Amino acid sequence: MVIGTREMGNVAVFDIEGEIRRSDSMEATLHQLVKARLSAGRADILLNFEKVDFIDSFGVGEILASYISTQNLGGKLKLSRVSKKLLIIFQVTMLTRVLEIFGSEETALDSFGKP
Repeated sequence: MVIGTREMGNVAVFDIEGEIRRSDSMEATLHQLVKARLSAGRADILLNFEKVDFIDSFGVGEILASYISTQNLGGKLKLSRVSKKLLIIFQVTMLTRVLEIFGSEETALDSFGKP
């Protein structure tokens, strides 16, 4: 998994590429990266799933933990460009009931509102 970050107004966008799964490598997890952004004062986070092709139960847990950490600090965590295959996983795990998922990044960014 490779994660790039960029700022779009007041929103920190995480461009995720590859598979969100448990790894034996020493790379930071998605939740650790989200917590670092939250500590830096970025409370609104958008996870761009355009290039994510797989997620396992560990990855689902990472997203849920990131959502909870963001909520606890008064922020919002949203997802964009989720494939149909991954959307099924979010539906089965009932995360679609708590996560806001958008088809496009533009719509997701607009949903955060203006500063």
